[in-house]
Amino acid sequence: MSYSPALLAEFAPTGVLRASINLGNPILANAGADGQPFGVSIDLARGFAKHLGLPLDLVVFDAAGKSVDAVTNEQADFGFFAVDPVRGAGIHFTAPYVLIEGSYMVPEASAIHSNNQVDNAGVRVVVGKGSAYDLYLTRELKNASIVRAPTSPTVVDTFLAQGCEVAAGVKQQLEADALRVPGMRLLPGRFMVIQQAMGLPKSRSPEAVAVLRAYVEDMKQSGFVADALKRHNIQGASVAPAA
Repeated sequence: MSYSPALLAEFAPTGVLRASINLGNPILANAGADGQPFGVSIDLARGFAKHLGLPLDLVVFDAAGKSVDAVTNEQADFGFFAVDPVRGAGIHFTAPYVLIEGSYMVPEASAIHSNNQVDNAGVRVVVGKGSAYDLYLTRELKNASIVRAPTSPTVVDTFLAQGCEVAAGVKQQLEADALRVPGMRLLPGRFMVIQQAMGLPKSRSPEAVAVLRAYVEDMKQSGFVADALKRHNIQGASVAPAA
């Protein structure tokens, strides 16, 4: 499919399509031994650039909040985000392409054994600053307090350094940390499901938003997203249903 020069200029005002990539979510993006990013987000970014016929630049960040700010402030042209109403003030979201579980981790000796025991006075929950978990738990927790780590991958290190009661984040990241740090356990189940979507700056036109939304639906329906999850050996995430 070909698009008008005006629409392509809207997608890439600098002439290069800039994709905001968050390395703080290991389900979607990671850095290889050579420092180059890889993962489901990168595959989708390259696919979208090819779809538009534009060159691509990956703008890489270590935290979700920084990635969101880059698109909101138009330092990047699109990105990959957990859907959240706070972020929706500056970003047009597509329907989700992947669903991701959020979990809690506690010390083995903790008296907390279920998710509904977390929201109590005296419980400190560590989250990555600006992450979807931060935004969600800021709204939902009424009695527990929130401690914000600089990034999602540093949640468990902050949790240990400050002697907090609960760490919250991507289930797969916490599982990896539990293998790294002895004496930890994940609480059963999940406290939320993240709807991971693509997004454009709020200033972009309805036509541009429609193109990105259609691209995401095509990538789900064609099996591209499922194949990317399999290719990158991602467990615990599933392809979102059709919009």
